[in-house]
Amino acid sequence: MKDNFSSQSDKYARFRPTYPKGMFDYLLSIVPGRENAWDCGTGNGQVAGVLAEYFDRVMATDISQQQIDHAVRHEHIEYSVQRAEKTTFPDDTFDLIAVAQAIHWFDFDAFYKEVHRTIRSGGVLAVIGYGLIRTNPAIDKIIGGFYRTIVGPYWDKERRYIDEDYKTIPFPYREINAPAFEHSVEWSFEHLVGYIGTWSAVKHYEKEKGHDPIDLVRDTLKASWGNDKTIKGRFPILLRVARIEK
Repeated sequence: MKDNFSSQSDKYARFRPTYPKGMFDYLLSIVPGRENAWDCGTGNGQVAGVLAEYFDRVMATDISQQQIDHAVRHEHIEYSVQRAEKTTFPDDTFDLIAVAQAIHWFDFDAFYKEVHRTIRSGGVLAVIGYGLIRTNPAIDKIIGGFYRTIVGPYWDKERRYIDEDYKTIPFPYREINAPAFEHSVEWSFEHLVGYIGTWSAVKHYEKEKGHDPIDLVRDTLKASWGNDKTIKGRFPILLRVARIEK
């Protein structure tokens, strides 16, 4: 698994969006129990922090120690540095396995074997993600051009799975038809720029070119922003869910 985020784990924790309450409420309504959950590829612990309010124990794993160092803390969360495809968890442990904005980096076959081993019969697997932010037509045009044209060649090949709304990932289960969700934010200009700066393609571009590509659009983006202190944005939520019977 690639690690594109250790070098900016503090910014990842500050600027990345979270997920809507309605999505968590839905997942909680279909899990068989609330004893153990696994947040795989936890990053800064956004999902783990929510699950910890409902589950007795949340095991949160990531390959990046730096990400875990900046993760949210809760008495019900146990963090560990482990690969998604091979963990030390006992068989038949989890009522819920959640993977948020991470599965596209995994070895799918090996991860699904680990899911099958560690999940309880009847447990739920939730593959979660979010697409490109949507604000207003003027700003969306600038961000879209930046995303596709300026840093487009610098995205890892795995990014296509997000562009395809996770519909093309291997998913060898009988899928539950989940509701559609979106996450709403109200951000300052600085927060939006900070979020864009966490994109892995921005870091790849900067490493190769020696300068920050956001500087190429910052003035245009600011002009389109206008005088508003904040703007509202929406992230479409990607969600694929299965109940795994063994």
